[in-house]
Amino acid sequence: MAPTSPEELKCAANGGCAAASPGGTPRAGYYLPAVPAAVEGELRWLRRCVEAAAKGFAIGAGLKGGLALFSVLVRLRSRRRSPRSRKVGAMTNEEAVVLALKETVRYGLFLGTFAGSYVSVDECIAGIWGRKRTARWRSLLAGLIAGPSMLLTGPGTQHTSLAIYILMRAAVLASRCGIKSKRFGNICKPLTWSHGDIFLMCLSSAQILSAYILSQESLPSTYKAFLNKHGGKDLTILQGVKEVVNHTAFSNLAGIEKYYKSVGVDLKLDPNMKVPCSIVHGNQSCAGHFITFLFQAYGRAVPVYVPVYLVPALVVHRQDLLKRPYPIIGKSLLGTARSSLFLSVYCASAWAWTCLLFRIFQSCNTPLVVLATFPTGLALLIEKKSRRIEIALYCFARAIESFFTCMTDAGLCPPILQIKRADVVVFSMATSIIMHCYAQEREVFRSKYLNVLDWVFGVPPPSDEESNKDFPSDDGTKKIC
Repeated sequence: MAPTSPEELKCAANGGCAAASPGGTPRAGYYLPAVPAAVEGELRWLRRCVEAAAKGFAIGAGLKGGLALFSVLVRLRSRRRSPRSRKVGAMTNEEAVVLALKETVRYGLFLGTFAGSYVSVDECIAGIWGRKRTARWRSLLAGLIAGPSMLLTGPGTQHTSLAIYILMRAAVLASRCGIKSKRFGNICKPLTWSHGDIFLMCLSSAQILSAYILSQESLPSTYKAFLNKHGGKDLTILQGVKEVVNHTAFSNLAGIEKYYKSVGVDLKLDPNMKVPCSIVHGNQSCAGHFITFLFQAYGRAVPVYVPVYLVPALVVHRQDLLKRPYPIIGKSLLGTARSSLFLSVYCASAWAWTCLLFRIFQSCNTPLVVLATFPTGLALLIEKKSRRIEIALYCFARAIESFFTCMTDAGLCPPILQIKRADVVVFSMATSIIMHCYAQEREVFRSKYLNVLDWVFGVPPPSDEESNKDFPSDDGTKKIC
């Protein structure tokens, strides 16, 4: 009797082997031992959860860390230029660095926890009730449960603008789903208007720019600083315009004259003026002020968009940059010039439209300010089509926040809307819709967003029906057919 070969001993230890065909492959009808499905499922669930949390943390920390690093570098540079410019009680450089590190970790934890929570809830529900049975609502619930992870950015930190912006993104996705739906297609047909982004920008401009002139306290501090810089007007000028609009007595007319004198303009203002053009642009004509302001605004806008275009070129296209640098750099410079022109025209036209309507009606009031700032949004036509909706949604989120702040200050906001952490509620609702669309209506996403979501969360696993194509047998082995 021939001795037993090592292969036969191994087969006996494993519980048997499939008979081999002449080509060395198992013949049909035989069974191969497989890893238990429960163990394989648990490992896949755990791996997906850990990877999603790690990638979410990397994105959150990377984005916030990059912004924080840029802010710290600008701060250090400004301090070197004017070392005595530090105000009493202001934050030191060391404190700024520590705060930047804390913010970086917080935002990393926020997105990491969101991604990990979503995947965990999604896998738990699928494991208990099945993927196919829960496909319609599983991602909706998982996104809703993961939303409160925003609290990790700080218990006292409000993110109303971010929450509203995410809600606007969710509304866009929902509208795309409605457009392709047979039931809601006719209702959502007006949303297919090709210039809807321009109209949305005009609506946003009416609220934002009116608040910039009349109620700056309704705007977030960072956005208010941005508008004050690119609006190009001293606060005393804005206060004077506000007093003319509200028909109140001037509180600092001498301060406005003093400001103009500091820039070389000798101006004497009429305390009984009805149209504030002389306050806005001194001795210049309205048309002359528009041209002068446009060039000045362009100079202020270029530094804003240089990092917006050049940093992605260096990071995303770093390999192609070595092979074909001129097309990539040229495209980035062209985008910078175009976006800078948009912002400068936007700011210059805001004052131009305001002056025009004030002179036409020889009056100045709040409705005229709102009406004059509405067509300012037409400047968005300068931007390329793919960027218009992004800018319009961002501004619309700011406008909604400002609008409800004004309503609350006036006592017109219903108590139900005055929730302490309404931003978390809105964010959770928005992420619920977005994650549902991601799992069930993937075609409504643009490819670049879909690729990022797939990288973080992993491509949604197949349903039960699709995963049973291997025809498992009753004893936990797979039959090769």
